[in-house]
Amino acid sequence: MKILQSLAKLCAVLAGVLLTAITLMTCASLIGRNLLGATLVGDFELTGVVTGAAIALFMPFCQIQRGNIIVDFFTAKLSQSSNDRLDRFGALLLGLIFGLLAWRTVLGGLNSYTTHSETQILGFPEWTVYAAMVPPFVLTFVIGIYQSIFGFGDAHEPHNPLDELEAHI
Repeated sequence: MKILQSLAKLCAVLAGVLLTAITLMTCASLIGRNLLGATLVGDFELTGVVTGAAIALFMPFCQIQRGNIIVDFFTAKLSQSSNDRLDRFGALLLGLIFGLLAWRTVLGGLNSYTTHSETQILGFPEWTVYAAMVPPFVLTFVIGIYQSIFGFGDAHEPHNPLDELEAHI
């Protein structure tokens, strides 16, 4: 599980770096447009491309932290073991869905590559976005399957990183 945690953290850090870069680019484009009368060509396209990749890169960390939305209205009165089984089943379903997403993303990327699909303004090859999304989807699949088989560790509640921050303050 440590390897999966490390890979999930690496994906999240990479997503943060991508979003920071795209934010700086957007600021530069806005400043250029409003103060200098010049803009960065294709900034809208790059924002979409990078944001799509970043969202995919955040998925493994979200799953490993159990950060997905859990609606426990109907299960609040069930026993802890029943809730654990339902959580494992949910992790299995999520893992299978991400396996399906990874497979379809590979097929979409191959289609984009063979048809030479590009963005309209910059001519940026779209297959690279698909290629960036496949590894985090596969990692999320593996994490979901692992959690469905081995559980979530000692914690029965979803992990909240803000709890750790409050403990240090």
